[in-house]
Amino acid sequence: VGGLLTLISSVPNIIIGNAAGITFVTFFIKASPYVLVATAVTIYMGARLFGIEALKGDAAKAEAQSLVAGFDENDGIESAGFFRFGTIMTGLFIVAMASASITPYIKELGMGYVALTFAVIMLTRYKATADRFYQAIDWDLLAFFGCLFIVVNMMEHALVLELIGEGLKPIIGLGETVGAGVLLVASAVASSVTDNIPLAAMLAKILGGLGFASDSPFWWAVIFGANLGGNITPIGSASTLVAVTIIHKYKLPLSFAAFVKVAFPFAVLQLLLAAGYVLMVLG
Repeated sequence: VGGLLTLISSVPNIIIGNAAGITFVTFFIKASPYVLVATAVTIYMGARLFGIEALKGDAAKAEAQSLVAGFDENDGIESAGFFRFGTIMTGLFIVAMASASITPYIKELGMGYVALTFAVIMLTRYKATADRFYQAIDWDLLAFFGCLFIVVNMMEHALVLELIGEGLKPIIGLGETVGAGVLLVASAVASSVTDNIPLAAMLAKILGGLGFASDSPFWWAVIFGANLGGNITPIGSASTLVAVTIIHKYKLPLSFAAFVKVAFPFAVLQLLLAAGYVLMVLG
């Protein structure tokens, strides 16, 4: 849900936003009301399903207060200079990404070059610790996504995307109300089994070829569907893949079916809210 907040919060947002020509500010204004409501509903639903209750009694509150007091926010910060520099660069990175569409020269290059520039600056500044950085990267995961993009690109050259686009035309022909709703659900289901990043890349190319305006509800249907559909299965999005990888790394028991069993009610509720929001507010 949080990945829907800004244009750079998730990879599908960047892919689809760039293809549609949606600016950072426009994305935030249109998506933030949904994120606010969906977050509150998700937290409430999680509290009910997992039996999370407010602290009761002075003893429980005192114990919680002592745990909070024992937390050291500086724990894990090896270098104060590194922390300050990293904080400043993170802030500048967000500003640069947010203003990429209006900044001279940068708007001609795109956000990918902005990200690479900041990456080079950080690695150059702290080249002494670059080896630790490379060791921490999940190369298997990066290779997985790289191969997925290769498949999408080959599908485009083999005219498979054109064929899929023809299959989407009856859905789009249902109109901006019904059609957008059906496309949202379809993209959510598809992203849950194919990962939402290649799905977003594929649908962005298809919708871009059909010439929709940046404010079309079809773009937003794909944005919401791709993001929220990734919550259904552990292979639905990069964030769930990373989370499950870490869970398995620490040998915690979590099967594919167990993940879906817990995640499915949340995903259904979030998708229902998204469909209503796209149709009634953004449509």
